[in-house]
Amino acid sequence: MLPDEHLPPQGTLGFRLQPYGIKQWCDIFTPRQQLLISTIGRLIKTVGAKEGETIQILLCFALGRTQDLNASTSTWANTIEAICGANRAQNRMPMVWDFVEASPLGETGGNWLSQVEWVAKVIEHVAASVSGKAVIEQSPAQEVPLPPDSAEAIITDPPYYDAFGYSDLSDFFLSWHRRHLPEQALSRLKFSEQGMSPKQQEIVVNISAEKDGRGPKDATWFESQMGLTFKKARETVKPGGVAVIVFAHKQTSGWEALLNSVVNAGWVVTGSWPIDTERPARQRAQDSAALASSIHLVCRPRENTDGSLRNDEIGDWRDVLTELPRRIHDWMPRLAEEGVVGADAIFACLGPALEIFSRYSRVEKASGEVVQLKEYLEHVWAAVAKEALNMIFEGAETTGFEEDARLTAMWLWTLSTDVTNGNGDSTSEAEIEAEEEDEGKPLSKTKLSGYILEYDAARKIAQGLGAHLERLQSLVEVKGDKARLLPVAERTRALFGKDEAETPKGKKKKKEQMSMFVEIDDAEESGTWGAKNVPQLGNTTLDRLHQAMILFAAGRGEALKRFLVDEGVGRDERFWRLAQAFSALYPKNTDEKRWVDGVLARKKGLGS
Repeated sequence: MLPDEHLPPQGTLGFRLQPYGIKQWCDIFTPRQQLLISTIGRLIKTVGAKEGETIQILLCFALGRTQDLNASTSTWANTIEAICGANRAQNRMPMVWDFVEASPLGETGGNWLSQVEWVAKVIEHVAASVSGKAVIEQSPAQEVPLPPDSAEAIITDPPYYDAFGYSDLSDFFLSWHRRHLPEQALSRLKFSEQGMSPKQQEIVVNISAEKDGRGPKDATWFESQMGLTFKKARETVKPGGVAVIVFAHKQTSGWEALLNSVVNAGWVVTGSWPIDTERPARQRAQDSAALASSIHLVCRPRENTDGSLRNDEIGDWRDVLTELPRRIHDWMPRLAEEGVVGADAIFACLGPALEIFSRYSRVEKASGEVVQLKEYLEHVWAAVAKEALNMIFEGAETTGFEEDARLTAMWLWTLSTDVTNGNGDSTSEAEIEAEEEDEGKPLSKTKLSGYILEYDAARKIAQGLGAHLERLQSLVEVKGDKARLLPVAERTRALFGKDEAETPKGKKKKKEQMSMFVEIDDAEESGTWGAKNVPQLGNTTLDRLHQAMILFAAGRGEALKRFLVDEGVGRDERFWRLAQAFSALYPKNTDEKRWVDGVLARKKGLGS
């Protein structure tokens, strides 16, 4: 009665259990939990023999919900004060150190009867809201079992690149269900030869997939198989039909792979809409570019009325690049009016941008060279960045700001998605690993400080604004595939202090012993502030604004006044315009927001 099948190989997407001795599916459950699930499963089979297979199947659904709340990887969700299922919204299976379980026979939430009631509610809802009949078939997406030109629409939520180990995670449930479901239902599920979920044709990026013989599941596999899928989908939809593709991934690599497969399969992307579908944010979503929405791409077949693919329309690269900024300029204010900002707005612009490019069978430069989608997307990011910057500074001439100010403003705007929502479902494997390093540890300001973007996204933003990350090392820290915009407090030494080699002897410089205030004290004592006891002016408007914010935070009112008045910083209108913009961009309840507002409050008092 216990699932003794082996877990997927160590390193499989989403799994961190194997190094801790959890080798079989039953090992995830304590002996008490094993007894609970197997006992209910045995009773379900008894009921099924009397009441029929339908009842048996539905009760297995309730049992799956019960096991999700009764495993050694179930945790407590503080934000909603409830048990967080072991499968973590079917995203991953990490090791946890302080699991929690439901009381299945009690009267509190998570008990057995409440799981049965949830299944019953779904049945009642479907019965009341759906009319007519539906035909449901299980089939690989690459082999849609429908004739050509037979469908009015296709709506799909395809795999999110490397965010899920879909088939492996489903075995968490199937390893138990195959022991409790009726034989006829088992035959319809099409288990693999190993008796688990089929994995050979799964479209996902999973670098460990080759370890158990399912073949290479890399980026090339993902794009090629998605291309086959969307080609088959286009052939199935009528020439005047439509497809809606739901995608939520904040890595540019995931988006480029998906969009390449869509465009190359003969679809014209005509629109993209962000729709709030995601669960509340967890720790990872704070100060990172987590999407609050799933992007719904609307596509039409690039076909003639007889269903044949149009292959003779060639676009001119110069015309495409001329039309792109106009389209983004028209689209982004509309999104802003509807509250769509940040990463959501960037990806919501893909639809109108791609309509320009994908309406052609190919786009060529004057030399005859065919333009690849990847190159076009670089220009899309640049157009979005420039338009966003114009909106941030309310149409002011943004070229008056140095590259560090332009980049910081756009970086903060990209992260301005409401952090009360977050798309955990698009989390990459690297982000999962980073988050699990802190599993069970208290949150710390050090760990959460700074504003994080995927490096490639940061590079594209910087490139579009004419900025260079390699020249901004005192502002941006790059580690692996992540780039971090440093918080203002971490810039204190760069803005006020001496180089490490010039630091007076006897001073302890361990990071954990240093603070912004100690850095300022050190700068004053070592005489780096000059004869007037004010800091040396920063090289850029952003540097001077950050200096003013640090002085305010440290309570150096007189030094701040001299800095703004005597040194003339407060007479620079760009300084105040940048401060006003950052006041709107910094997240609420952050130190930076409070500090920049404190500096702005000094403007009237200084007569500036």
